[in-house]
Order: sequence, then C-alpha cells, then structure tokens
Amino acid sequence: MKYSGEKIQLRAIETVASLMIAAAKTAPKACGVDSMETFIIDGADKDALASAMRKIGEETRQPFYIRDADNLDLSACVVLFGAQDTYRGLPHCGYCGAGNCFGANKSGAHCAFAVGDLGIAMGSAVSVAAAHHIDNRVMFSAGKAALTLGLFSEKVFLAYAIPLSVSEKSPFYDRPATPPASAAPAPAAPACNAK
Repeated sequence: MKYSGEKIQLRAIETVASLMIAAAKTAPKACGVDSMETFIIDGADKDALASAMRKIGEETRQPFYIRDADNLDLSACVVLFGAQDTYRGLPHCGYCGAGNCFGANKSGAHCAFAVGDLGIAMGSAVSVAAAHHIDNRVMFSAGKAALTLGLFSEKVFLAYAIPLSVSEKSPFYDRPATPPASAAPAPAAPACNAK
C-alpha cells in the first residue's frame, strides 16, 4: 500500500502531540501534585479557537491575536495546557504574595507553584516537538482564547497553547508584527485525524 507524504506527516504530528502530553505529565511537579489540564484539538474545534482569537483581536485592537489565529489556520492541531487553582500547603512559602496558602485561598491569589509547574511541563512538551522536528510555538493568545471559550474546567486560571505544523518553512517565525491589511487568508491545514 502506498502512503502519501501528507498522510504520514499528519500521523507524525498526532503522535508527537500525544508524546507532548505524556512529557508534560511526567515533568516534575511541586509536592508531586499535578494541577494541569491538557488536551489536543483539531478540525472544527481548532477553527473555533482561531475565530475566538480574531474576535478578541478585533474587540481589544490587539492585532497579534489575529496574526496568531492565522498561524492556527496553518497548523494541523493544537496542544493546550492549563493550570488549575490549587494550594500546596507549603510552610514559609509566600511566593503568591499572600503570605501562605490560607491567605492565598482567602484573597483569591494563585499558587506560584501551579504556574511554575505549568512552565516546566510545557518546556518538556516543546522539547519533544523540537526533538521530532515538528514546528511549534507557545502562544499566550490561543490559551487566553481557549479560556474565554470555556474549553478548560472552571478551576483553570491560566492557559497556553502550542500549535503544531510540518511544512517547508515554519509558519510561527519570521512573522509580521501585525497582519497586512491586504493579505489573503491562509489555506487551512488538514486535521490531525484526517483519513
């Protein structure tokens, strides 16, 4: 049986996305507590995320949201990572600025360890993508839009997204600071689970 390069590339992206989530899970966590949510989206869910990013960009007059949404259009799938509000009960910490976990919980401050754990886990995840030569970029904008869409549970207060692509040139670098007004929309990339 003959397999096209495009089909094999999509299979590779899907495999690497799964490996990225595994790498995030096995990354070290403070007190051994996993307070992350992770998942992969493609197809209509990815398109809805890109639309939400464009809406935020237009409403807030922040064109980088629109530029990043164009990048999602060129991606086969997106891996999302969120940090849940949890408190570790560490004595003499205060990294959150609220003195201790009781003060943090009472004031609504977020646990600094949840944020740090998310960053370490995402570093492990992008190292997997890089090791397998899958183009990727960490995006605050897509994570923020995912929160507005309610893609995460209500416990998640911070999210980032990592779109994945395989092409002759990474769509995530050498990007314009703002999208050109006359630029035609980019053709959509096929979904990871495309047959």
